[in-house]
Amino acid sequence: MRKPVIAALATASILAAMPAHAEKADRLTTLNGLSADGAESALQSRGFKYITSNTNSMGYTYSYWWDASDRNCVQVEAYSGRVETIQDASDSDCHHSGGGNAAAAAGVVAGAALLGALLSHKSHHHDDNQHAAHAEHEAQYERGYTDGLHNAAYHNYERSDHYANGYQAGIEQRQANLSHHHGRGGYAAVAQYQDLQGARAAGGMEELSRRGFRQVDNFTSGNGRYSIQWRPESRQCLQVIVADGRLEDLRDIGQHPKCR
Repeated sequence: MRKPVIAALATASILAAMPAHAEKADRLTTLNGLSADGAESALQSRGFKYITSNTNSMGYTYSYWWDASDRNCVQVEAYSGRVETIQDASDSDCHHSGGGNAAAAAGVVAGAALLGALLSHKSHHHDDNQHAAHAEHEAQYERGYTDGLHNAAYHNYERSDHYANGYQAGIEQRQANLSHHHGRGGYAAVAQYQDLQGARAAGGMEELSRRGFRQVDNFTSGNGRYSIQWRPESRQCLQVIVADGRLEDLRDIGQHPKCR
């Protein structure tokens, strides 16, 4: 997985210049393809204030921007430091009430309690990039998302697809949040390897060797070549898949008969 380089959007500071009147997302398409810094400055000059952001397990960063003058929330999708898309988002995505379909439903059915829950997950966590129109469905999704995010037991007592979808989205976000962690504790330092995803095979294997890994097994399957890499100092056992001359997938499989 490639690591995102969109930190500027996630840690945006507010410029001192007076903002101009903001625009809807369909009038912001000229920002597509801009760098993180360029998009940040352009949005602020149009009256938008950075609210929040997070990155999913695929490396896409979603940031939310709010213009108070016309109560407008937009979502910016970025990857590898470049803006991919900009689209309108619900007011609740920018931590404001009213305007979004789910937030409006919450006001009728469940009031402030559900609105508070809506702030925990964002539109992009849904497959269709939209909050559920029905407040009960959105509440089920939110409960599932919260359970999955915090690694709670799967508890779908309503047998709801919305809970199930939310739970999976929560798991994916938890994995993205913990992408820096190697899944092991203790005091021994571990070697990084995720940044080599997509690297050329020869250079990637040399870099693994420099980081203390040694190949203990290899085999082919289909169009891929599999290499088992062992680092005894940190007891990391990697499975590396090489395809089309690149490191297609690297993962710590924990154990292997030859990782010892």
